[in-house]
Amino acid sequence: MRQGWNKLSSVYRPEGSRTDRTGHPNQEYKTWLTPLLVELPEGARVLDLGCGNGNPTAILLSRRFRLTGVDISEVQVRRARGLVPGARFLRADMTRVRFPAGTFAAVVMLYSMIHVPLRKQRPLLRRIFRWIAAGGLLLAIIGSTAWTGRESSWLGVEADMYWSHADASTYQRWLRELGFSLLQRRFIPEGDSGHELFLVRKPGSVGSSAGQPA
Repeated sequence: MRQGWNKLSSVYRPEGSRTDRTGHPNQEYKTWLTPLLVELPEGARVLDLGCGNGNPTAILLSRRFRLTGVDISEVQVRRARGLVPGARFLRADMTRVRFPAGTFAAVVMLYSMIHVPLRKQRPLLRRIFRWIAAGGLLLAIIGSTAWTGRESSWLGVEADMYWSHADASTYQRWLRELGFSLLQRRFIPEGDSGHELFLVRKPGSVGSSAGQPA
């Protein structure tokens, strides 16, 4: 995946692009992020897992929050640092990165966990639950139907890409078993298929959250 996104970064998101290669305009990303932009206090700590090149998610989040972005691709991270100089970006595997418990008021994970092997996804969600402060939010766009596969020339680029996901009902059960409460779930169509958006909350008082600004 690291080599694949190094090659695909500018193909998937050319400089200045207002639409990703799957047809989602930046305004749609803003709609997905609106619950965080409205509810979380200015200066709250937010983590963008699989941040890509920063356009548009990190750009939108960094205007209001103290943002940390994580991506496995050094090309993506380099582009994100150039686009969003006020945020902190780490070149790391999201399944290996670690943060203290209660660090973030919210975690955002848009179209990124679908590139993680399924066997590693539930442990990743368990760590994310710990990283989120009491009352905090997780916004994720993940799999809608169960599927695992590879493609050697996605978007016309010779790069080995990999996807793996469970079905949406399985994800909802995993999130509930971890302790999250469901705020929103909806299907995000893409051509003949699509993904599932989940917005969930960790129990507790938002006011006592360590993810809030000091």
